[in-house]
Formats: sequence, C-alpha cells, structure tokens
Amino acid sequence: MQLEVVTTSGTVRGTAVGPAVAFKGIPYAAPPFGDLRFAAPVPAPRWDGVRDCTAYGPTAPKPPYPAPVDLLLPEPVVPGEDVLNLNVWTPDPAADGLPVLVWIHGGAFVNGSGAVPQYDGTAFARDGVVLVTINYRLGVDGFLHFDDDGPANRGLLDQVAALEWVRDNIAAFGGDPGTVTIAGESAGAMSVTSLLSMPRAAGLFGRAVAQSGAGHHALSSGTARRVAGYLAERLGVPLTREALAAVPIQQLVTAQRALSQEAATVPDPARWGEITVNAMVWEPVIDGDVLPSLPITAVAAGAGSDVDVLVGTNSDEHTLFLVPNGVVDFVSEDLLRLALAGYGVPADATIDAYRADAPSAGPGDLLVKAATDWFFRIPAVRLAEARSGAPGRTFMYEFAWPSPQFDGRLGACHALELAFVFDTLTSEGVEPLAGPAAPQDLADTMHAAWVAFVRTGDPGWPAYDLATRPVQVYGQLTGVVTDPRAEQRTLWEGVR
Repeated sequence: MQLEVVTTSGTVRGTAVGPAVAFKGIPYAAPPFGDLRFAAPVPAPRWDGVRDCTAYGPTAPKPPYPAPVDLLLPEPVVPGEDVLNLNVWTPDPAADGLPVLVWIHGGAFVNGSGAVPQYDGTAFARDGVVLVTINYRLGVDGFLHFDDDGPANRGLLDQVAALEWVRDNIAAFGGDPGTVTIAGESAGAMSVTSLLSMPRAAGLFGRAVAQSGAGHHALSSGTARRVAGYLAERLGVPLTREALAAVPIQQLVTAQRALSQEAATVPDPARWGEITVNAMVWEPVIDGDVLPSLPITAVAAGAGSDVDVLVGTNSDEHTLFLVPNGVVDFVSEDLLRLALAGYGVPADATIDAYRADAPSAGPGDLLVKAATDWFFRIPAVRLAEARSGAPGRTFMYEFAWPSPQFDGRLGACHALELAFVFDTLTSEGVEPLAGPAAPQDLADTMHAAWVAFVRTGDPGWPAYDLATRPVQVYGQLTGVVTDPRAEQRTLWEGVR
C-alpha cells in the first residue's frame, strides 16, 4: 500500500494501521511564533525529501483540564512550535473520490487537540471515509481580541487554513475535495456553526455536523476588548502583540486560566458583560470581519443555506461539570433561581416544568437540566429552526445512553457520545467516562449514521421540519421521536 504522498509543501510518509494509512502531524500552516505570533496563518514552508508523519505533531499551548475532569477527558500534550498541523486517515491514498470528514476538536476553546485517542480515524477509513483531525490556536493565542493590533479570531482563521489545505491536498490521499463534511463537538461544534456563517469559509465544505454546540455563543467586540485589557493588567504589560509575545508561554497560559476561573466563580455583570452567564472568556468574537455577526443570526439570514446539517446534543450534558466534582449536591434552591434568572426564563414555571419530569430531583439536578437546555439543546433547536425552508437539509439527534459511572448520575453527559461516533470504545480514556461495558452495538449504529451522512447527506431518518420536529434518539430506546420535552422547549421561546 502506498505510504508516501506528495503535498503542496512536500512529500509525507505515513503508517499502515489495519484498514487505514495514517499520516500524522502534517503542517498545514507555518508555526505561529516569532514574527508570526498573533498573526493570521500563512502557508507551511516547503521541505525537501520525505517528512516522517508517523506520530502526532505538537499541540497548541494550553492548561490541563481542571480536576476531576482531567481524569475523564484525555488531553495529550506534544511539545513543539509546529502546532498548526493535521492528521489524515485514508483507506488508500491511491483511491479516487472518497468522501472527506474534517474533525474540529472541542475543549472550550482552551483545551483539546486532534491527537485525542477517541478521534482515531481508523474506523472511518475502514468504512470508506477519509478522516482529517486538526489543531488550531487556543485561548489567548487563538482568540484574544487586539482591536487594530492583530487579526481577530485567529483560531477560526486556522480552521479555514486547514480547510484550504484539504481543498488543495486531499485528492492526493484518495479524498474528494468536492465532498467535504466538517464536524465538531462542544467548542468544535461552535466552530462548525461559526464556519457555516463565515463568508471566507464558503465553498470549503458541503455538509456540517454540530455535536453539543451551536451558534448562540460568541463575544461582542466590546466584551472581548475588556477581557484583553484584564489579561494585560494581570500580566503587567501593554495590550500589544509585541508585549504579549514577549511573555513566556507558560506564564501566559497561567494568566489565561486564572482569568477564566475568575469569570466562572465571580459572576460580576459590570466586569464580564455577557460572559456572566456562559463563563467562557476565550471564544469567537463578533468582529465584523472574520465573524461578521452572531452565527445563528447569519444562519437565519441564509448563510450556509445550501449546506446539509446534522445537529444534536446529549440528554444530560451538564452533569459532566457538576457531578464528578460534587457541586450538584451543594446547589440550593436560591442558587437555582439565580441561575434561571440569568438564563432569562421564569423561575417558578421552569422549576415546575422540570420537576414534573423528575419529581424527586433536587435543585442541583434541576440546574443540570436547565443548564443543559440553555447552553446546548435550545441552541441546537434554534439552529434547526433557523434553517427551516433552506435548500440544505437539517437532521436532529439526541444521544441518551446513560453512563453507569458515578453511581449512574452522569447520565448521557457532555462528550460521552464521541467514542460512539468514532467507533473507538476501546481507545484510551473512554472507560472513566463510559464505564467498562459500553454497548458496541450502539456505536455500530451511531457510527454508521455519521458515515451515511458524510457519504450522502442523509443519516437515515426524516429531515427536520417545524410541523413534526423529528429527532433521532440514540440510547436504551433508539428510534425517531417527535420533539422530546416540548414543554421545556416552549419555556425558552424568548431566549436567544
């Protein structure tokens, strides 16, 4: 089998792994350091000879996940400056016209990489899909807003550069540059919906998958400028590219993490603006250029209307953030009401509606349900609604298989579906989240649906419409249902 491929930057050598040939750590842009620090990505420099691409490349600077989430989500760290790299799994580089899936990792825009074990592309290659996973700049390097001293949304620009690399090179790996699906989870899904709305990403993909993230969360430029000022103050340097580039990387990441923790634990609206509710300091910025408007607004106005979209969430997303650390048991009725007020819904009616579904649920469990809806499920529904009547079809799913971990209290938590989508249940790091006996038959079913969507634009159930609102549920009772929890959805009608 062919193990060497010629790209626009030079020849790369991969490794045969079962039914796939894997090429890892291929640079798609130059290292974003030195004179290129905080700059838009530029093409990777050419190299002579054959570049060994048999191991993952460097990962972007990032902090570790906070405990105990660090024990549940694998977080590989590979040192080096060539962080703008990607990985390709193909059934055969000599093939012709295979569909392509480009995976954008999650991690709240401050963590993650394309090297996470669950993202191994062997199963997709086995099933005739060329899989690409990418790295992009995170945190300060990717999303700090400089105003006129540097391009905004550098992390999104990295993703566009990776897609341009795919357009120009994927045919050499057996892929069809005209049949590209982008997909991502959490921050990766928010990236997908951002790309769906961005003029400079138009034409680079024809299908999109958004898992547990949609187009409702982005910072205004005013809030992003304030965050940048707070970081500079914390570091004691001017808010300029030159000054921040001179700060040692680890010191910068430490300050970045401290600012994130402050926003999450001290919700002061006067200081944090819209961050008060979502507690994400580093994320895409509505700068009027790279990201012209809030993605959901652009989608509702017709952006990406010709793209087929698969969007959905997990039933119990927010347990990942409140159960392992024990916080769920310390949420009071007052705190629940305060959170609901921040979400913009009437506290009494909302509590009554959720408690009707779970009569014995405590305030912490009700907060999990409301937070899951506010941050994940309602934005997914709004995205599907905004595309009503678009030429591109929209399909909705819900992942409902409950993990047995933490005495069963995790339920179908955030990120649990990943190993099912990739068919990587035996990979490193899956068991702490999914337990020792996650059902392979569910992974077979779910992975096959994603493969079908990448190939044809149809995962195998009815497209979403406002009359019937079909949702494919994956779990103990897998099948199509009509608008689960309609009463809860109605509560959020006035929430963006």
